[in-house]
Amino acid sequence: MRKKTLFVLATALLTACGGNAVRSGSAVTPAPESSPTQYTYRVRATYPHPTDAYTQGLFFTDGLLWEGTGLHGLSVIRKTDLATGHSETIARLPRSEFGEGIAHVNGKLYQLTWQSNVCHVYDTANGMKKIRDFRYPGEGWGLTTDGEKLYMSDGTATIFTLDPETFRREKRTTVTFEGQPVGCLNELEWIDGKLWANVYTTDQIVIIDPATGKVEGVIDLSGILPETERGPETDVLNGIAYDAEGGRIFVTGKNWSQIFEIEIIAQ
Repeated sequence: MRKKTLFVLATALLTACGGNAVRSGSAVTPAPESSPTQYTYRVRATYPHPTDAYTQGLFFTDGLLWEGTGLHGLSVIRKTDLATGHSETIARLPRSEFGEGIAHVNGKLYQLTWQSNVCHVYDTANGMKKIRDFRYPGEGWGLTTDGEKLYMSDGTATIFTLDPETFRREKRTTVTFEGQPVGCLNELEWIDGKLWANVYTTDQIVIIDPATGKVEGVIDLSGILPETERGPETDVLNGIAYDAEGGRIFVTGKNWSQIFEIEIIAQ
C-alpha cells in the first residue's frame, strides 16, 4: 500500500496538470519530513449521483449537499437533499465559462472558473442572487473555507489563503510530501482544522497542515467506485464534502454514478 501511494504521489510531483506545469523549487534539497499516516477507507453509505455531473466542487451545509460542475455549456450549481434524493439546479454559467470549485462562507457562495479568471459570488439567502465578481490571476481549481478565510488551489502545489471580502491573496503555502512539492492539487475541503485535497488523476486524497503545507496523511481510495459502475464517460475521483454536525465525510468523482459516505482507517 505504501509503495503504491508513494509512486502515485511521486508521479504527481512531476506531472503538468491542465494548463499549469508544476514548477520546480529550490536546488537545495529540503530536510526529510516525518512520514505521513497512510489511510484506507470503509464505505458507510452510498447515494445516487448524476453521471452527467462533472464534479468540480462539493460542500455540505444546512442539511444539503451543494455541488459545482464543470465543462463548457454544462457548468451548474445544484443542491441535493441526500435523504430524499431531491436535487435542484440553482445557477448556470454561460457557455464560455468552465466551472470549478465552490465554497460557502458568511451567507455567500463563491464559484471559481477554470481559465476565465473570475470568481462569481452569490447570496444564498436571496435566491442565489449574483452579488459581484472577483478577478484573479491564473487558473481556478479547488476552493474551501475554514469559516473565516477562503483557501484556493490552482493545479500546482500552491494553496492560496484569501480574504472573502476582497478575494485578496493574503498567503501562499506550498504543499509538500516528505519534503517534495505535491502538484495537481484539485478540489479542497476543510475538515477538523486540516485541508483535504484531491490529487488530480489519482485515487488519493492528501491531508494537509494548513500552517506548514506538510502532508500529514494520505487516503487511498482505490477501488471505491466498482468497475461495474464505470462507463465511457466516467472520469477521475474529485469532490470532498464534510457534514461537521453529523461527522460525515462524502466523496465522489467526475461523472460518477454514486456519492460515497466514508470512514477513514489508519494503516
